[in-house]
Amino acid sequence: MSVKNHVDSMSNSDLQQLHEGQRDALARDRVEAYVSLPDLETAIDTPLVVDLDGTLLRSDLLVETTFRRLGRNPGAIVGMLQSLSDGRAALKHFLCAGADCAPETLPYDKTILSMIRLAHLAGRSVYLASGSHEDMVKAVANHLGIFSGYFATTSSVNLSGRAKAERLVKEFGSKGFDYVGNGAADLPVWEHARQPIAIRTTQRVATRLREMAPHAQFVEHNRSTLSDWARQFRVHQYAKNALVFVPMIAAHALSFENLFITMVAAVAFCLAASACYILNDLVDLQDDRAHRTKKERPLARGDISLIHAMLVVPVLLVLATVTALSLSPAFALVLAIYFAMTTAYSFFLKKILLVDVLTLAGLYTIRLLGGAVAIGVVLSSWLMVFALSIFVSLALMKRFVELTACADADRASPDNRDYENVDLGMLAALSAAAGFNAVTVLALYVSGSSVTRLYSNPEILLLACPIMTYWIGRALILAQRRQMQDDPVVFAIKDPMSRLSGLAMLAVFVSAI
Repeated sequence: MSVKNHVDSMSNSDLQQLHEGQRDALARDRVEAYVSLPDLETAIDTPLVVDLDGTLLRSDLLVETTFRRLGRNPGAIVGMLQSLSDGRAALKHFLCAGADCAPETLPYDKTILSMIRLAHLAGRSVYLASGSHEDMVKAVANHLGIFSGYFATTSSVNLSGRAKAERLVKEFGSKGFDYVGNGAADLPVWEHARQPIAIRTTQRVATRLREMAPHAQFVEHNRSTLSDWARQFRVHQYAKNALVFVPMIAAHALSFENLFITMVAAVAFCLAASACYILNDLVDLQDDRAHRTKKERPLARGDISLIHAMLVVPVLLVLATVTALSLSPAFALVLAIYFAMTTAYSFFLKKILLVDVLTLAGLYTIRLLGGAVAIGVVLSSWLMVFALSIFVSLALMKRFVELTACADADRASPDNRDYENVDLGMLAALSAAAGFNAVTVLALYVSGSSVTRLYSNPEILLLACPIMTYWIGRALILAQRRQMQDDPVVFAIKDPMSRLSGLAMLAVFVSAI
């Protein structure tokens, strides 16, 4: 009987036998589960054993814990290497013992979860068997509350591959259990399972499993799509890299050659930025899942394999490096500084009060520097000071919006940032001060003598000051009203009035030429 048919055939009295959480979960699964559960009713005496990472979870707890540990303490790499010399079990114990995996936020596979719930309802014993550390496996098992027991890695035994197979055979006997797994490490276990069940296998593993057990069943699952990768690469954030065009425009050095060079520079920044976004998301997985909007990111949802994401990072960096070197070694150096700063931000700078804000502003400003270096123009000191001021304002505004989300939800201050909910008023004040300081810098530039070299009617540029004042003030008010997204830059791109303000600024500068 299929899982869907079994769920649909359940009577209200059947549902009443379950606790409230199980009833709600099964109600959700009525329209989500379409995979057959082998011998759901006839194999009641056969335990169902389920793997955790990559099977029940659309993620890998060891990878998650490794990046979270490095994000909180980059120096932990020394301890990791030392423990690895004692074996994988020691490494897992070093990384995972006592760690909180937040099981309520993990990305569970709905189909596998449905299979487990229905097997439990049919009277079958269900066990969780994982190579993950016992503390984390226990946390997941206790959270779901439907397992008869669990098997996991301890400080001395890495329960993976043949070790897991031997443990299960010892417990249930060869061919005395059904097993659901996903990877090459599960092949020795499937060999002794009465009914092998697989999900998310590679083509190579699937072929070997079919040769070993022609009766093996394969569970359909949603694969990563181009849309998932586009969201992970943050394609919508590529608009920020338009900043590399600003030095060319500000220096009035517009030409087909410079335009082409600048476009190549923008592509290099896009590639490097996507690599940085992936690294940042790997470090912040647990925090993202607890966030109101970041929980929808592909890695947080489990839409993209963590291993695949890790492999894509060096590919993106190589492409970015080759692209940058095609312009000049100097531009490649600027891009390298950008990547180094972004990585440092992801791992530790974002946790230091105000340093995180200055770093974000610096990352925006580096894009300007990259654009100037790419076409060989000098970046004006006026433009640098103006850019730093406006970008500091936006970074502070971003922190303000993030804190309002915590305060409004009655959550404690975020532990991955060095800000507290009581800082909201000060953050808003500092953001306003930095933003209006940018307006002052623009006014002083227009009043200076150097402006006459580039503009025939520089006094017209003064009209940009009230436009900027309007936009900054409006953005702060909307942030105070909780009408702004997490990223003020993305807000500015999508907001109609912000786009109109940008066009008005452009018209002012064109008129002044």
